[in-house]
Amino acid sequence: MNLGGTVIRDPGAGANQSGLRDQNARLVLSLIRRHGALPSAEIARRSGLSAQTVSNIIRALEADNLLKRGEAVKGKVGKPSVPLALNPMGALSLGLNVGRRAAELTLIDFWGEQIDARSTTYAYPEIADVFDFLSAAIDDLLRDRPAGRQLLTGIGVARPNRIWDWLEKVDAPADAMQRWQDLDIAAAVSETTGLDAFIENDATSACISELLLGRGTEFTDFAYIFLGAFVGGGLVLNGNVVSGRALNAAAIGPMPVPDGSGGTTQLLSVSSLFTLETALRHAGHDPNALRTEPDDWSRFEAVLGPWIEETGYYLAIACASILSVVDVEVVMIDGAMPPDVRQRLKDCTVRRLGDLDLTGFDHIRVEEGSVGRRARSVGAALLPIHSKYFLA
Repeated sequence: MNLGGTVIRDPGAGANQSGLRDQNARLVLSLIRRHGALPSAEIARRSGLSAQTVSNIIRALEADNLLKRGEAVKGKVGKPSVPLALNPMGALSLGLNVGRRAAELTLIDFWGEQIDARSTTYAYPEIADVFDFLSAAIDDLLRDRPAGRQLLTGIGVARPNRIWDWLEKVDAPADAMQRWQDLDIAAAVSETTGLDAFIENDATSACISELLLGRGTEFTDFAYIFLGAFVGGGLVLNGNVVSGRALNAAAIGPMPVPDGSGGTTQLLSVSSLFTLETALRHAGHDPNALRTEPDDWSRFEAVLGPWIEETGYYLAIACASILSVVDVEVVMIDGAMPPDVRQRLKDCTVRRLGDLDLTGFDHIRVEEGSVGRRARSVGAALLPIHSKYFLA
């Protein structure tokens, strides 16, 4: 499957030639990643590889600590069947999300499960501050995991495309914006960490995490909306993330929507956590509480309720716009917000669809995403693992 900058295709037939041993190993790992623990006979059947080839690959992957054996399944004709599963601690990966208001570093295991994370907040992202945070967070995450550094596959980085174009909206000075434009972020991250770096759009990274770890198994085609400091999106068709020519497909943030005064504005200007921050500030609240209290925003209900109502209206327009172009099964809404707020926002979006003229539409299905506020850093962390160990 295509994961934006990293490509992973659906597992297909393998080959028994010794020269393709690495490809075949990736095939075996990909089959187990997709279907869960499988016995060697089932791996051979699904892959088209010979039993002997599969046996050799399994021994090598076990020796590398990438596979582990489960309990033998008895009660059938012949010898017991032994399922083989990915070893969660066979490899680790880091994912850095560089946002307009916060940065986050997440450590995941071979399955993609979150092991631990660190985060920091700021008024706007200064390069020096972000890289100081990155160095300190890696040391902190690995301090009690002495073997962790040797298991690291690499580091993925999620960031907004052309981040310098949007920093003005958070009152960042012009020189700070220019420094981001001049930075080779992949080279800088690699030099800082000593790891291979993989760069991806932040909303696409979130979409990748939903595809691989969330509700991606339920839908072959879906559009994905993620609300962070601003709003972004992703698109999955036939189980593949569509990244586009400039790696910015389905970004949706710049989508024109009504501005309420007879003109238009961009979706990101009216549907984002930035607009909620602004409303909180005007109401006398500290907007940083959205990040320092990420699990409970109930004390802001006087501001939160109207924000959900307005944002749901604009997301309804976005959903209709998406479905007018791409016939996906569902539009999923996720974001850096508590689960109850995400549910209310999804419900409001569905309700506000009723305010639109939907003549010509068969049905617009809107669902919640499931990964949540760390979707961007988790999706980034998946990139190195899938690049190294799964079919490309």
